[in-house]
Amino acid sequence: MLVLTRRPGESIVVGENIVVTVIEIKGGQVRIGIDAPREVDVYREEIYEQVRQENLAAIANADEIRKAVQAQRRSNEEEEDDGDYAE
Repeated sequence: MLVLTRRPGESIVVGENIVVTVIEIKGGQVRIGIDAPREVDVYREEIYEQVRQENLAAIANADEIRKAVQAQRRSNEEEEDDGDYAE
C-alpha cells in the first residue's frame, strides 16, 4: 500500500485521468474529492462490499434455479421417453 501525506488543497493522481484531492481535515475525518471520468465507478468501500455480497448471493441463487430447471427438464424428458415405450 502506498501511503502519502497531503494537506488540504493538495492532490494525488491515479493513472492518467483520476485526481484525488484533500478538501478538508476536521477532527478525525478527512473530506476528499475525486475527479474521474463518468465511466469509472467510485464507491465507498462498505457500499462496494455490500453490493459485491448481494451480487454473489444472486449468482448462487441463479445457479440453484438453473439446476432445478435442468432437473425438471430431464424429468420431463424421461417421462416423455417412458410414454413412447408404452405403446
